[in-house]
Amino acid sequence: MSGEWPPGYRLPYEIDLAARYNCSRMTVNKAMTQLSRAGLIERKRKSGSYVSMPQTQAAVLDIHNIETEVQGLKLAYSYQLQRQVRRRATNSDRAWLTSRKTEYVQAITCLHLAGGTPFCIEFRLINESAVGDIAMADFSQTPPGTWLLQQIAWSMAEHRIFACAANSTEAGMLKIKTNAACLVIERKTWNAEMVITHVRFVYPANRHSLVARFKPESSVA
Repeated sequence: MSGEWPPGYRLPYEIDLAARYNCSRMTVNKAMTQLSRAGLIERKRKSGSYVSMPQTQAAVLDIHNIETEVQGLKLAYSYQLQRQVRRRATNSDRAWLTSRKTEYVQAITCLHLAGGTPFCIEFRLINESAVGDIAMADFSQTPPGTWLLQQIAWSMAEHRIFACAANSTEAGMLKIKTNAACLVIERKTWNAEMVITHVRFVYPANRHSLVARFKPESSVA
């Protein structure tokens, strides 16, 4: 809890912990089991026990900032641009953006990290017709989501949330096993009647949860 052992740190063997704290190995085993049940450590067969990545929460009804999420875990945030391509919009792009008139798009893939560990992958499609200065944007240092929020106002957003199994590309980027469970958040954002961007975030399922806070439409119980 103090952070002295960061996420991913390999804990000492049970016999070493028993000697360090002057207790029986059975006592250590019980304590490790409780820590595992609480989600604080992850026990891997034939490998050992490791400090778990803290689970973050995101608001379902808001456009969340990934850097803020990571900082809320008291971990250092970093970002890696994997790919940025400007191209003519394909029929598939227009379908994602629900816009037949889109001519050019920016297709971006990037990786967000927490404490040096992959936190989530971002696959983003930006409609150039909706964002005038996008051709001059440099996403090597600034995440596209942060840049967009600074450049253009959004009037409506739609979230689609589902689970999936990581494919080989996603597993490699997130450093998890192929077919491991992932949580996916797809978001489409509008400015008036025009779609600005479609983005897909892929999180390891055991590191992220979603929270919705809402009120009744009327005071009737």
